[in-house]
Amino acid sequence: MTIPMTSVQTGRFLQKSIRGFSTRTPILGCTAISSASSLTCNVAGSTSSSSPCRHYSSSSPKQGDNDTFGDGGGAGYGNVHDRMMPTSDEAQSGFMYHHCKAPKTVSIIGAPMTYGQPFVGTDSGPTLLREAGLLSHLSQLGWRVEDLPDLDFETICHPARGLSASGAASSSAINAKNSLLVGLGAKALAEVVEEKIREGRFPLILGGDHSIGIGSLAGILKAHPNIGVIWVDAHADLNTPDISESGNMHGMPIGMLMEGMTRDHHAIPGLEWLDNTGKYTNAPRLSPDCLVYVGLRDVDAAERSAIRELGIKAYTMHDIDHYGIGRVMDMALGYLLSIDPDRPLHVSYDIDAVDPTQAPATGTAVRGGLTFREAHYVAEAVAKSGALASAEVVEVNPTLSDGKGARETVDLGLQIITSLMGKSII
Repeated sequence: MTIPMTSVQTGRFLQKSIRGFSTRTPILGCTAISSASSLTCNVAGSTSSSSPCRHYSSSSPKQGDNDTFGDGGGAGYGNVHDRMMPTSDEAQSGFMYHHCKAPKTVSIIGAPMTYGQPFVGTDSGPTLLREAGLLSHLSQLGWRVEDLPDLDFETICHPARGLSASGAASSSAINAKNSLLVGLGAKALAEVVEEKIREGRFPLILGGDHSIGIGSLAGILKAHPNIGVIWVDAHADLNTPDISESGNMHGMPIGMLMEGMTRDHHAIPGLEWLDNTGKYTNAPRLSPDCLVYVGLRDVDAAERSAIRELGIKAYTMHDIDHYGIGRVMDMALGYLLSIDPDRPLHVSYDIDAVDPTQAPATGTAVRGGLTFREAHYVAEAVAKSGALASAEVVEVNPTLSDGKGARETVDLGLQIITSLMGKSII
Protein backbone atom coordinates (compact mmCIF):
# COMPACT_ATOMS: atom_id res chain seq x y z
CA MET A 1 0.00 0.00 0.00
CA THR A 2 1.26 3.46 -0.86
CA ILE A 3 1.19 5.69 2.20
CA PRO A 4 0.74 9.33 1.14
CA MET A 5 2.78 11.84 3.09
CA THR A 6 3.22 15.55 2.94
CA SER A 7 5.83 18.03 4.09
CA VAL A 8 5.19 19.76 7.40
CA GLN A 9 3.41 23.06 6.91
CA THR A 10 3.17 25.99 9.29
CA GLY A 11 -0.38 27.24 9.82
CA ARG A 12 -1.41 30.84 10.24
CA PHE A 13 -1.75 30.39 13.99
CA LEU A 14 1.91 29.47 14.28
CA GLN A 15 3.03 32.39 12.13
CA LYS A 16 1.09 34.85 14.24
CA SER A 17 1.38 33.41 17.74
CA ILE A 18 4.59 31.40 18.02
CA ARG A 19 8.01 32.25 16.67
CA GLY A 20 9.39 28.83 15.87
CA PHE A 21 12.60 27.70 14.28
CA SER A 22 12.98 27.15 10.58
CA THR A 23 16.56 25.89 10.37
CA ARG A 24 16.91 22.12 10.01
CA THR A 25 20.24 20.86 8.76
CA PRO A 26 20.24 17.41 7.12
CA ILE A 27 23.52 15.53 7.35
CA LEU A 28 22.87 12.71 4.89
CA GLY A 29 20.83 14.44 2.20
CA CYS A 30 18.19 11.72 2.44
CA THR A 31 14.83 11.81 0.73
CA ALA A 32 11.82 9.74 1.78
CA ILE A 33 9.68 8.41 -1.02
CA SER A 34 6.50 6.38 -0.81
CA SER A 35 6.41 3.15 -2.75
CA ALA A 36 4.02 0.25 -3.07
CA SER A 37 5.68 -1.52 -0.21
CA SER A 38 7.53 0.78 2.14
CA LEU A 39 9.20 4.05 2.90
CA THR A 40 12.71 4.27 1.51
CA CYS A 41 15.53 6.81 1.58
CA ASN A 42 17.65 8.06 -1.31
CA VAL A 43 21.08 8.80 0.09
CA ALA A 44 23.10 11.91 -0.81
CA GLY A 45 22.99 12.91 -4.43
CA SER A 46 19.33 12.14 -4.96
CA THR A 47 17.40 14.54 -7.13
CA SER A 48 14.00 13.23 -6.07
CA SER A 49 11.34 15.89 -5.61
CA SER A 50 9.58 13.85 -2.91
CA SER A 51 9.18 15.22 0.60
CA PRO A 52 12.47 15.01 2.51
CA CYS A 53 13.22 12.42 5.17
CA ARG A 54 15.76 14.28 7.29
CA HIS A 55 18.46 12.55 9.28
CA TYR A 56 20.36 14.27 12.07
CA SER A 57 23.24 13.52 14.38
CA SER A 58 24.48 15.13 17.57
CA SER A 59 26.82 17.26 15.46
CA SER A 60 23.91 19.17 13.94
CA PRO A 61 23.78 22.84 14.99
CA LYS A 62 21.41 23.95 17.73
CA GLN A 63 18.15 25.61 16.83
CA GLY A 64 17.44 29.01 18.30
CA ASP A 65 20.31 28.62 20.82
CA ASN A 66 17.94 26.54 22.97
CA ASP A 67 15.49 29.45 23.33
CA THR A 68 12.47 27.32 22.51
CA PHE A 69 10.01 30.08 21.69
CA GLY A 70 12.41 32.96 21.18
CA ASP A 71 11.17 34.70 24.33
CA GLY A 72 14.28 34.52 26.51
CA GLY A 73 14.04 31.10 28.13
CA GLY A 74 11.12 30.45 30.45
CA ALA A 75 11.35 28.11 33.42
CA GLY A 76 14.95 27.15 32.88
CA TYR A 77 14.36 24.62 30.12
CA GLY A 78 16.92 24.93 27.37
CA ASN A 79 19.30 26.77 29.69
CA VAL A 80 20.89 23.52 30.84
CA HIS A 81 23.04 21.09 28.92
CA ASP A 82 21.01 17.96 28.17
CA ARG A 83 22.54 14.51 28.22
CA MET A 84 21.10 11.08 27.53
CA MET A 85 21.14 9.00 30.70
CA PRO A 86 23.76 6.49 29.49
CA THR A 87 26.35 9.30 29.16
CA SER A 88 25.84 10.02 32.85
CA ASP A 89 26.04 6.36 33.85
CA GLU A 90 28.22 4.34 31.50
CA ALA A 91 27.12 1.09 33.14
CA GLN A 92 23.69 1.64 31.60
CA SER A 93 24.96 2.55 28.14
CA GLY A 94 24.10 -0.82 26.61
CA PHE A 95 20.88 -1.12 28.58
CA MET A 96 18.95 2.02 27.70
CA TYR A 97 16.47 1.54 24.84
CA HIS A 98 17.93 -1.92 24.37
CA HIS A 99 15.11 -3.03 22.06
CA CYS A 100 16.46 -0.65 19.39
CA LYS A 101 19.29 -1.59 17.07
CA ALA A 102 22.59 0.27 17.14
CA PRO A 103 23.17 3.02 16.27
CA LYS A 104 20.04 4.04 18.14
CA THR A 105 17.75 5.94 15.80
CA VAL A 106 14.45 7.65 16.51
CA SER A 107 11.93 7.86 13.67
CA ILE A 108 9.63 10.85 14.09
CA ILE A 109 6.18 10.08 12.68
CA GLY A 110 3.80 13.01 12.48
CA ALA A 111 0.16 11.94 12.74
CA PRO A 112 -1.87 15.18 12.50
CA MET A 113 -5.25 13.56 13.12
CA THR A 114 -8.19 15.76 14.08
CA TYR A 115 -11.23 13.63 13.17
CA GLY A 116 -11.40 11.72 16.45
CA GLN A 117 -12.79 14.70 18.39
CA PRO A 118 -14.78 17.85 17.67
CA PHE A 119 -12.14 20.61 17.82
CA VAL A 120 -9.89 21.82 15.02
CA GLY A 121 -6.26 22.39 15.95
CA THR A 122 -4.90 19.02 17.10
CA ASP A 123 -3.43 18.57 13.62
CA SER A 124 -0.88 21.31 14.34
CA GLY A 125 0.81 19.30 17.12
CA PRO A 126 3.61 17.77 15.01
CA THR A 127 4.48 21.13 13.46
CA LEU A 128 4.49 22.93 16.80
CA LEU A 129 6.83 20.40 18.39
CA ARG A 130 9.24 20.53 15.47
CA GLU A 131 9.14 24.32 15.42
CA ALA A 132 10.02 24.31 19.12
CA GLY A 133 13.30 22.54 18.39
CA LEU A 134 12.46 18.85 18.84
CA LEU A 135 14.97 17.53 16.31
CA SER A 136 17.97 19.38 17.68
CA HIS A 137 17.09 18.40 21.26
CA LEU A 138 16.93 14.73 20.28
CA SER A 139 20.26 14.90 18.49
CA GLN A 140 21.83 16.62 21.51
CA LEU A 141 20.67 13.64 23.59
CA GLY A 142 22.72 11.35 21.35
CA TRP A 143 20.01 10.01 19.05
CA ARG A 144 20.27 9.66 15.33
CA VAL A 145 17.10 11.29 14.03
CA GLU A 146 14.98 10.27 11.06
CA ASP A 147 12.33 12.92 10.52
CA LEU A 148 9.63 11.40 8.34
CA PRO A 149 7.13 13.62 6.54
CA ASP A 150 3.79 13.81 8.30
CA LEU A 151 1.14 11.33 7.27
CA ASP A 152 -1.10 13.15 4.81
CA PHE A 153 -4.51 12.31 6.19
CA GLU A 154 -6.21 14.56 3.67
CA THR A 155 -5.06 12.14 0.96
CA ILE A 156 -5.17 8.93 2.98
CA CYS A 157 -8.74 9.58 4.09
CA HIS A 158 -9.89 10.78 0.67
CA PRO A 159 -12.07 7.70 -0.04
CA ALA A 160 -14.12 8.51 3.05
CA ARG A 161 -14.75 12.03 1.80
CA GLY A 162 -16.77 10.59 -1.06
CA LEU A 163 -18.97 8.70 1.36
CA SER A 164 -22.63 8.73 0.47
CA ALA A 165 -25.19 10.26 2.77
CA SER A 166 -26.45 6.80 3.68
CA GLY A 167 -22.90 5.67 4.50
CA ALA A 168 -22.33 8.68 6.72
CA ALA A 169 -25.62 7.96 8.46
CA SER A 170 -24.58 4.36 9.13
CA SER A 171 -21.31 5.58 10.67
CA SER A 172 -23.27 7.88 12.93
CA ALA A 173 -25.78 5.16 13.76
CA ILE A 174 -23.09 2.93 15.25
CA ASN A 175 -21.95 5.77 17.55
CA ALA A 176 -18.43 6.11 16.13
CA LYS A 177 -18.12 9.58 14.67
CA ASN A 178 -15.92 9.89 11.56
CA SER A 179 -14.98 6.22 11.87
CA LEU A 180 -14.10 5.95 8.19
CA LEU A 181 -11.67 8.86 8.40
CA VAL A 182 -10.16 7.68 11.68
CA GLY A 183 -9.97 4.05 10.54
CA LEU A 184 -8.22 4.76 7.24
CA GLY A 185 -5.74 7.05 8.97
CA ALA A 186 -5.09 4.51 11.72
CA LYS A 187 -4.41 1.75 9.21
CA ALA A 188 -1.82 3.88 7.41
CA LEU A 189 -0.14 4.81 10.70
CA ALA A 190 -0.06 1.18 11.84
CA GLU A 191 1.85 0.19 8.70
CA VAL A 192 4.51 2.86 9.16
CA VAL A 193 4.94 2.13 12.89
CA GLU A 194 5.28 -1.61 12.30
CA GLU A 195 7.83 -1.04 9.56
CA LYS A 196 10.01 1.24 11.68
CA ILE A 197 10.00 -1.18 14.62
CA ARG A 198 11.05 -4.03 12.34
CA GLU A 199 13.91 -1.82 11.14
CA GLY A 200 15.07 -1.60 14.74
CA ARG A 201 14.17 2.04 15.19
CA PHE A 202 12.30 3.90 17.92
CA PRO A 203 8.96 5.22 16.63
CA LEU A 204 8.14 8.60 18.17
CA ILE A 205 4.58 9.43 17.11
CA LEU A 206 3.38 13.02 17.32
CA GLY A 207 -0.38 13.59 17.41
CA GLY A 208 -2.91 14.59 16.58
CA ASP A 209 -5.80 13.54 18.72
CA HIS A 210 -5.69 10.29 20.69
CA SER A 211 -7.61 8.29 18.10
CA ILE A 212 -4.19 7.80 16.48
CA GLY A 213 -3.59 5.34 19.31
CA ILE A 214 -5.62 2.81 17.32
CA GLY A 215 -2.98 2.87 14.59
CA SER A 216 0.02 3.20 16.89
CA LEU A 217 -1.02 0.24 19.04
CA ALA A 218 -2.00 -1.91 16.09
CA GLY A 219 1.38 -1.43 14.43
CA ILE A 220 3.28 -1.97 17.68
CA LEU A 221 1.33 -5.12 18.54
CA LYS A 222 2.09 -6.62 15.14
CA ALA A 223 5.81 -6.09 15.63
CA HIS A 224 5.88 -6.64 19.43
CA PRO A 225 2.97 -8.92 20.44
CA ASN A 226 4.26 -8.93 24.03
CA ILE A 227 4.36 -5.12 24.34
CA GLY A 228 3.62 -3.57 27.71
CA VAL A 229 1.64 -0.33 27.47
CA ILE A 230 1.68 2.58 29.91
CA TRP A 231 -1.27 4.86 29.14
CA VAL A 232 -0.71 8.27 30.73
CA ASP A 233 -4.04 10.06 30.51
CA ALA A 234 -6.82 11.72 32.46
CA HIS A 235 -9.21 9.40 30.61
CA ALA A 236 -9.29 5.64 30.14
CA ASP A 237 -10.00 5.70 26.37
CA LEU A 238 -11.59 2.27 26.84
CA ASN A 239 -14.89 3.15 25.20
CA THR A 240 -16.42 1.33 22.26
CA PRO A 241 -19.34 2.38 20.06
CA ASP A 242 -21.59 0.30 22.31
CA ILE A 243 -20.76 2.15 25.52
CA SER A 244 -19.40 5.56 24.50
CA GLU A 245 -21.33 8.55 25.80
CA SER A 246 -20.10 10.87 23.02
CA GLY A 247 -19.19 8.70 20.04
CA ASN A 248 -15.86 10.55 19.73
CA MET A 249 -13.17 8.11 18.70
CA HIS A 250 -10.34 9.72 20.62
CA GLY A 251 -11.99 8.04 23.59
CA MET A 252 -11.85 4.57 21.99
CA PRO A 253 -8.27 3.59 21.06
CA ILE A 254 -7.86 1.07 23.89
CA GLY A 255 -11.42 -0.18 23.54
CA MET A 256 -10.92 -0.89 19.83
CA LEU A 257 -7.94 -3.18 20.51
CA MET A 258 -8.60 -4.63 23.97
CA GLU A 259 -9.44 -8.32 24.10
CA GLY A 260 -13.08 -8.80 24.91
CA MET A 261 -14.20 -5.20 24.34
CA THR A 262 -15.16 -4.72 20.67
CA ARG A 263 -16.58 -7.81 18.98
CA ASP A 264 -17.86 -6.52 15.64
CA HIS A 265 -15.12 -4.47 13.97
CA HIS A 266 -16.50 -5.48 10.59
CA ALA A 267 -19.59 -3.40 11.38
CA ILE A 268 -17.58 -0.22 12.02
CA PRO A 269 -16.84 1.63 8.75
CA GLY A 270 -13.10 2.12 8.35
CA LEU A 271 -12.11 -0.40 11.00
CA GLU A 272 -12.89 -3.62 9.16
CA TRP A 273 -9.13 -4.31 9.07
CA LEU A 274 -9.26 -4.90 12.83
CA ASP A 275 -11.84 -7.68 12.50
CA ASN A 276 -10.69 -11.23 13.22
CA THR A 277 -13.15 -12.88 10.87
CA GLY A 278 -13.26 -13.24 7.10
CA LYS A 279 -10.15 -12.04 5.27
CA TYR A 280 -8.72 -10.35 8.40
CA THR A 281 -7.76 -13.25 10.64
CA ASN A 282 -4.65 -11.95 12.37
CA ALA A 283 -5.78 -8.58 13.69
CA PRO A 284 -3.80 -7.36 16.73
CA ARG A 285 -5.28 -7.44 20.21
CA LEU A 286 -4.08 -6.10 23.55
CA SER A 287 -4.34 -8.36 26.58
CA PRO A 288 -5.69 -6.69 29.75
CA ASP A 289 -2.56 -7.67 31.69
CA CYS A 290 -0.36 -5.80 29.20
CA LEU A 291 -1.79 -2.38 30.10
CA VAL A 292 -1.26 0.01 33.02
CA TYR A 293 -3.02 3.35 33.39
CA VAL A 294 -1.31 6.28 35.12
CA GLY A 295 -3.06 9.52 36.04
CA LEU A 296 -6.74 8.64 35.53
CA ARG A 297 -9.25 11.11 36.97
CA ASP A 298 -12.18 11.34 34.53
CA VAL A 299 -13.50 7.84 33.75
CA ASP A 300 -16.94 7.00 32.34
CA ALA A 301 -19.13 4.62 34.34
CA ALA A 302 -19.01 1.89 31.69
CA GLU A 303 -15.22 2.19 31.52
CA ARG A 304 -14.95 1.79 35.29
CA SER A 305 -16.92 -1.43 35.08
CA ALA A 306 -14.73 -2.72 32.23
CA ILE A 307 -11.51 -1.91 34.11
CA ARG A 308 -12.73 -3.92 37.10
CA GLU A 309 -14.12 -6.82 35.09
CA LEU A 310 -10.99 -7.16 32.94
CA GLY A 311 -8.64 -6.69 35.88
CA ILE A 312 -6.72 -3.86 34.22
CA LYS A 313 -4.08 -2.26 36.43
CA ALA A 314 -4.99 1.39 36.96
CA TYR A 315 -3.29 4.08 39.05
CA THR A 316 -5.57 7.08 39.41
CA MET A 317 -4.72 10.54 40.73
CA HIS A 318 -5.99 9.26 44.09
CA ASP A 319 -3.26 6.61 44.05
CA ILE A 320 -0.64 9.20 43.08
CA ASP A 321 -1.78 11.40 45.99
CA HIS A 322 -1.65 8.41 48.35
CA TYR A 323 1.58 6.68 47.30
CA GLY A 324 3.49 9.44 45.52
CA ILE A 325 4.52 9.33 41.89
CA GLY A 326 7.76 7.44 42.61
CA ARG A 327 5.98 4.51 44.24
CA VAL A 328 3.27 4.48 41.55
CA MET A 329 5.83 4.23 38.75
CA ASP A 330 7.74 1.53 40.63
CA MET A 331 4.52 -0.48 40.88
CA ALA A 332 3.49 0.17 37.28
CA LEU A 333 6.85 -0.85 35.83
CA GLY A 334 7.23 -3.72 38.26
CA TYR A 335 3.85 -5.11 37.25
CA LEU A 336 4.56 -5.06 33.51
CA LEU A 337 8.17 -6.25 33.69
CA SER A 338 7.57 -8.93 36.32
CA ILE A 339 5.16 -10.64 33.91
CA ASP A 340 7.78 -10.52 31.11
CA PRO A 341 11.18 -9.03 32.10
CA ASP A 342 12.33 -8.79 28.49
CA ARG A 343 9.22 -7.17 27.06
CA PRO A 344 9.42 -3.79 25.30
CA LEU A 345 7.35 -0.90 26.63
CA HIS A 346 5.25 1.71 24.85
CA VAL A 347 4.14 5.00 26.42
CA SER A 348 1.08 6.80 25.15
CA TYR A 349 1.14 10.25 26.75
CA ASP A 350 -1.93 12.45 26.49
CA ILE A 351 -1.01 16.01 27.47
CA ASP A 352 -4.33 16.26 29.34
CA ALA A 353 -2.84 13.94 31.98
CA VAL A 354 -1.08 17.09 33.21
CA ASP A 355 -3.00 19.64 35.25
CA PRO A 356 -4.42 22.40 33.02
CA THR A 357 -2.51 25.02 35.00
CA GLN A 358 0.57 23.56 33.33
CA ALA A 359 -0.95 22.42 30.01
CA PRO A 360 -4.06 24.45 29.19
CA ALA A 361 -4.04 23.99 25.39
CA THR A 362 -5.84 20.67 25.12
CA GLY A 363 -9.37 19.57 24.30
CA THR A 364 -10.51 17.66 27.39
CA ALA A 365 -8.74 19.40 30.26
CA VAL A 366 -9.66 18.23 33.78
CA ARG A 367 -8.43 19.86 36.98
CA GLY A 368 -6.38 17.90 39.49
CA GLY A 369 -3.83 16.37 37.12
CA LEU A 370 -0.12 15.66 37.25
CA THR A 371 2.15 18.44 38.44
CA PHE A 372 5.06 19.64 36.33
CA ARG A 373 7.55 17.37 38.12
CA GLU A 374 5.17 14.39 38.29
CA ALA A 375 4.66 14.66 34.54
CA HIS A 376 8.41 14.51 34.02
CA TYR A 377 8.98 11.75 36.54
CA VAL A 378 6.59 9.43 34.71
CA ALA A 379 8.64 9.84 31.53
CA GLU A 380 11.99 9.64 33.30
CA ALA A 381 11.06 6.45 35.16
CA VAL A 382 10.01 4.62 32.00
CA ALA A 383 13.14 5.74 30.17
CA LYS A 384 15.36 4.62 33.04
CA SER A 385 13.80 1.14 32.93
CA GLY A 386 15.73 0.59 29.71
CA ALA A 387 12.75 -1.16 28.12
CA LEU A 388 11.11 1.80 26.37
CA ALA A 389 10.78 1.02 22.65
CA SER A 390 8.17 3.49 21.35
CA ALA A 391 6.19 6.53 22.47
CA GLU A 392 3.53 8.98 21.40
CA VAL A 393 2.46 12.41 22.63
CA VAL A 394 -1.04 13.60 21.72
CA GLU A 395 -3.83 16.16 22.11
CA VAL A 396 -1.80 19.39 21.99
CA ASN A 397 -4.26 21.95 20.59
CA PRO A 398 -3.06 25.58 20.49
CA THR A 399 -6.45 26.90 19.38
CA LEU A 400 -7.96 26.11 22.79
CA SER A 401 -5.84 28.57 24.76
CA ASP A 402 -4.29 31.98 24.31
CA GLY A 403 -0.79 32.42 22.94
CA LYS A 404 0.87 32.06 26.35
CA GLY A 405 -1.09 28.91 27.17
CA ALA A 406 -0.27 27.41 23.79
CA ARG A 407 3.43 28.10 24.25
CA GLU A 408 3.42 26.58 27.74
CA THR A 409 1.63 23.43 26.53
CA VAL A 410 3.93 22.91 23.56
CA ASP A 411 6.98 23.59 25.73
CA LEU A 412 5.83 21.00 28.26
CA GLY A 413 5.11 18.49 25.49
CA LEU A 414 8.63 18.99 24.17
CA GLN A 415 10.12 18.56 27.63
CA ILE A 416 8.15 15.38 28.27
CA ILE A 417 9.47 13.95 25.00
CA THR A 418 13.06 14.76 25.94
CA SER A 419 12.52 13.08 29.31
CA LEU A 420 11.15 10.00 27.55
CA MET A 421 14.15 10.03 25.24
CA GLY A 422 16.79 10.15 27.95
CA LYS A 423 17.22 13.64 29.35
CA SER A 424 18.67 13.46 32.86
CA ILE A 425 19.32 16.00 35.58
CA ILE A 426 22.78 14.60 36.33
